[in-house]
Amino acid sequence: MNKQKRTEIFERLRAANPHPTTELHYTTPFELLIAVILSAQATDKGVNKATARLFAVANTPAEILALKEDGLKHYIKTIGLFNSKAANIIKTCAILKEQYNSEVPQTRESLEALPGVGRKTANVILNTAFGQPTIAVDTHIFRVSNRTRIAPGKNVLEVERKLVRLIPEAFKLDAHHWLILHGRYVCVARKPRCGACVIEDLCEYKQKVVE
Repeated sequence: MNKQKRTEIFERLRAANPHPTTELHYTTPFELLIAVILSAQATDKGVNKATARLFAVANTPAEILALKEDGLKHYIKTIGLFNSKAANIIKTCAILKEQYNSEVPQTRESLEALPGVGRKTANVILNTAFGQPTIAVDTHIFRVSNRTRIAPGKNVLEVERKLVRLIPEAFKLDAHHWLILHGRYVCVARKPRCGACVIEDLCEYKQKVVE
């Protein structure tokens, strides 16, 4: 795929959704961090239901630590892997309170050192909470990047590095959100909705289904 086509793709995605953002509900960087940790192998809808209850009673490191692990599990037990997620969140809250004055750090290294936070989670926080032009490659973005040929790669890190290198600067800040939403609602896994796609004529997917 050439640069001109790639630019046109992001121009169209921007025109269709000028101000994209995460579908996770949050009001502070800390709330976003907890929501993203919970979102691994879970739906945003399911996470939002759990955090609506949790954040009403505890939305700071100290308040979540006061719940203790069993108390936290009560609020997140509807989410997959809630036992390990609760343990990681408690450990992360302790580190934030002790080392960062209960604030969420703004560097990749510091974020990735927190229990339950990997590269993808760190990228989401850096982008959505702190406005850095990072791209968190999840299953949706991996699929869209390979299927359209915007940035094909064999693994998520390869796709991430290609996207960072190839996406024009003007689109980098919001590219993560455009691609994830496109994969979630249009370029879906089993039967992509090519007929409803604003970039269908630019996409290089060879098995398009246009109805």
